[in-house]
Amino acid sequence: MTLATSDQEALSRRGRIELAVGGMTCASCAARIEKKLNRLDGVEATVNFATETATVDYDPATVDAADIVAAVEEVGYTARPRESRKVDDATDAPDHSDDTADLLRDLRRRVLVSAILSLPVVAMAMVPALQFRFWQWLSLTLAAPVVVWGAWPFHRAAALNLRHRAATMDTLISVGVLAAFGWSLWALFAGGAGEPGVRMTFELVASAHRGPEIYLEVASGVTTLILLGRYFEARAKRRSGEAIRALLELGAKEVTVLRGDVEVRLPVDQLAVGDIFVVRPGEKIATDGVVLEGTSAVDASMLTGEAVPVEVGPGDDVVGATINAGGRLVVRATKVGADTALAQIAELVRAAQSGKAPVQRLADRVSAVFVPSVILIALGTLAFWLATGAGATQAFTAAVAVLIIACPCALGLATPTALLVGTGRGAQLGLLIRGPEVLESTRKVDTIVLDKTGTVTTGRMTVVQVIAATGENDHDIVRLAGALESASEHPIGRAISTAAAEKFGTLPTVESFTNNAGLGVKGVVEGHTVAVGREQLFDASFLVPAELDAARRAAEDAGRTPVFVGWDGKVRGIVVVADTPKPTSREAITALKRLGLRPVLLTGDNARTAHAVAAQVGIADVISEVLPADKVEVIKRLQNEGHVVAMVGDGVNDAAALAQADLGLAIGTGTDVAIEASDLTLVSGDLRGAADAIRLSRRTLRTIKSNLAWAFAYNVAAIPLAAAGLLNPLIAGAAMAFSSVSVVANSLRLRRFTALHTATAASPGTNISHQATGAAGSVTANVAP
Repeated sequence: MTLATSDQEALSRRGRIELAVGGMTCASCAARIEKKLNRLDGVEATVNFATETATVDYDPATVDAADIVAAVEEVGYTARPRESRKVDDATDAPDHSDDTADLLRDLRRRVLVSAILSLPVVAMAMVPALQFRFWQWLSLTLAAPVVVWGAWPFHRAAALNLRHRAATMDTLISVGVLAAFGWSLWALFAGGAGEPGVRMTFELVASAHRGPEIYLEVASGVTTLILLGRYFEARAKRRSGEAIRALLELGAKEVTVLRGDVEVRLPVDQLAVGDIFVVRPGEKIATDGVVLEGTSAVDASMLTGEAVPVEVGPGDDVVGATINAGGRLVVRATKVGADTALAQIAELVRAAQSGKAPVQRLADRVSAVFVPSVILIALGTLAFWLATGAGATQAFTAAVAVLIIACPCALGLATPTALLVGTGRGAQLGLLIRGPEVLESTRKVDTIVLDKTGTVTTGRMTVVQVIAATGENDHDIVRLAGALESASEHPIGRAISTAAAEKFGTLPTVESFTNNAGLGVKGVVEGHTVAVGREQLFDASFLVPAELDAARRAAEDAGRTPVFVGWDGKVRGIVVVADTPKPTSREAITALKRLGLRPVLLTGDNARTAHAVAAQVGIADVISEVLPADKVEVIKRLQNEGHVVAMVGDGVNDAAALAQADLGLAIGTGTDVAIEASDLTLVSGDLRGAADAIRLSRRTLRTIKSNLAWAFAYNVAAIPLAAAGLLNPLIAGAAMAFSSVSVVANSLRLRRFTALHTATAASPGTNISHQATGAAGSVTANVAP
């Protein structure tokens, strides 16, 4: 979509800040903060409960970062701007990892102590044989620390929210636990549950009489179960973000920089653009750069998901955090810090994880009114049972069960946890999802338009056949043609000269070189007047054997380019050049068809060439002879016909079409402009990644929807059952804890997603890891499937 100039200027003036938010305990907290922030003038905010972040777009003319932080603190939470991360600083991934570790330790301690104290209380309440004389007082002694200390985080959060006239999940838990404990105290001290004659005194008189029931097992057991649920939830949320942390930890920690002729070992964060550094075999490349000296094989599996090392030499670009698996390289740094490819990938993944899919909006609206509604239902339940004459015990039990079983956390975690795992898994496999709204697009797509050059094909012209006229030697044809074309910059000429150099090594020198634009080249090689180019390059004095004319037609029918080669007045042969399909393109097209997509080949080439390539890879629909400026119109036409269109491209001329398409997929080996305009990026350049990206996106969306369905179904079924008096509060607490954990566990199944385009396989759930041993030691790279 093209923005008006005024819109672009307004967009450029807006600021963006990402906050690490502390104190959120459920989705209702996130909803309150988001509502508060969006009330500020010029602010558009999204608060993510799972990642504990707030992403805020704001107008600096009306509000600043301090105002935004203050607004969060006004509703009882902490907020601090996230600092820029350096991929070379593993300790900074993520900013609040220490806070998460502290939270886990605190929860683990509270769970263990509470469990040890609660188990005897629950056992005595449930097993009559254990109910010895005065057992209730022992239960009180054991339960009191659990209710006061174990549940303290819930009470503290509830009190804080009460000061701000708000209610959250902690309010429900705190009220429920304190109600059960308070009832039990009344029953013991005033109601005679301990022994008759006990009226606000500790004088104990033996009697078989029993007073009102006590709920100490509910107060302590529910606290323990919810603490346990919170612990598993926090640990699972931490695991769901492991992919991004692993990505940030991949960078090298030190680098060997050349200062004149002296090698100096420095921390990588001191490296600057333009510095020249050395990479020995087995070492990680410190940052993005260009090779000045040396040749090697570079293991880029952490970036692309491909196990096959890439050969590099002088002039080739290399990416930071990849591993030098071969010889010594001397590299000049071109990007450092946040500008590197690894940092950009991490930022893209982080941005996708912080967003919200459209399917989450309904859950957010429900969460915003959930807690007040549950409190009203609990009060209504209490009043109903009392009015029916069922007795205070039954009325109280049902009301407490309603408070405890309700769970907005499952609703709040449904989308963020699936996004965390899905986008993180994609990053491990070289599939970058730009944002959560992309997931909806992948579900609806029915047509996928594929740019030919560089996407379906290699994008590089290569010699595929040499045809010699009768009595001629194909070695001479290639050697002389390659020598002449070595002076040319044309892609076809470079293809011929490269093939000749690979076959014969050093080529003869060229004299009197001339370039005939659009036709070919001429020159003198080893005393022969050589011409290489189209048939029209050769005048009537050149003889063209009949068998070569037939070979020309056959090559053109196959979508290839025939190049005539002649010298000394006679055409000697034809060199056939072609941009061949990538080895995996046919498999990729088959995979896309299995997903229910109709592939369409889009190219500026002539129809014969386009159909030949399409036939090789299994595409039936071809749109050829399309100028770059007209690609957008092709996408629009397909959309007007009712299709939901995906576009895969790699060049600058594809950027507009990628932006116009309902779903844009950029080949990662393409231009920055194309990648910026796309919704999904395939880092490896393997077209099979397009099918993988769509599969992963669809599976992530299915996971989100199944999470939401479970969360809604749980609350819709559980609250009425509790209100009807059919659920014991202890069972309700266990069910509530299980609901949140099950949503996170369901999301974690995405870690087992296996891609088609990766050649390696590791055990499910393994992180990206690299090991290097010795100056010339072995190098291994494992990428999770």
